[in-house]
Amino acid sequence: MSFQQEFELMLRARYPILYVPTPEEERLEGAIATAAKNLGNRALYTWDFVDGYRGNANDQGVAVRNPLQALEHLEKLPTGTPVIAILRDFHRFLEDVAVARKLRNLGRLFKSQPKNIVITAAELSLPGELSEVVTVLEFPLPKVQEIKAELERLLGATGQSLDERNLDNLVRSCQGLSLERIRRVLARAIATHGEINPNDLDLVLEEKRQTIRQTQILDFYPTSEQITDIGGLDNLKDWLLRRGDAFSEKRASMVCPIPEGCCWRAFRARENP
Repeated sequence: MSFQQEFELMLRARYPILYVPTPEEERLEGAIATAAKNLGNRALYTWDFVDGYRGNANDQGVAVRNPLQALEHLEKLPTGTPVIAILRDFHRFLEDVAVARKLRNLGRLFKSQPKNIVITAAELSLPGELSEVVTVLEFPLPKVQEIKAELERLLGATGQSLDERNLDNLVRSCQGLSLERIRRVLARAIATHGEINPNDLDLVLEEKRQTIRQTQILDFYPTSEQITDIGGLDNLKDWLLRRGDAFSEKRASMVCPIPEGCCWRAFRARENP
């Protein structure tokens, strides 16, 4: 089940408070907006500490720098009005006893009303006393189809194209990055040489190195070795070069026999004893 399907299911099931930890705020809010539209054009409110509520002209700027008032405002909305309220970075206020108490009260109240609160944050930080009323949802990084669509959009914007093989290689190299980071690294490529080309794989790897470095836990060591650096094994290298396309995304969507060898047969035997 995709995030979109699971999220909409929980809204229909009236899970009152959802917590989605992700640094991809823009992409997540796009998914929430799609869910609001799919579920009968539910009213969508967005609150943050600096600007208060946005999305509704009558409530513009309400609860600026006041998280408790932000919750009280939701309680005052008409009972039968379907609402999805996005509370950005609200995890920072959950340790406040008044905010936590109000959130628990709303959790009980909204079970009988078509109202949902969605807490968005870059990290997960949930006090134990809220674990029974708050449901945590994982928001996965973009999948292959999303990355490919974004790359094709960027390529179209620059008036260029890549052949299927190079596009697949670039998509695979971008896996594990957020859409924002993908846009950033490709904007860097365009700024460097005016286009996106297969050699930009090195820029993608450098962006991944930056991501890993920010964790302060792991180190990233890029490799520059090529298949030609391997001595001998000429038959194996020739087979890999000839059959490499069989592992591409295009082949994965087609009815194509997967190349078999001793390692693949051993894997299948282990998975299906």
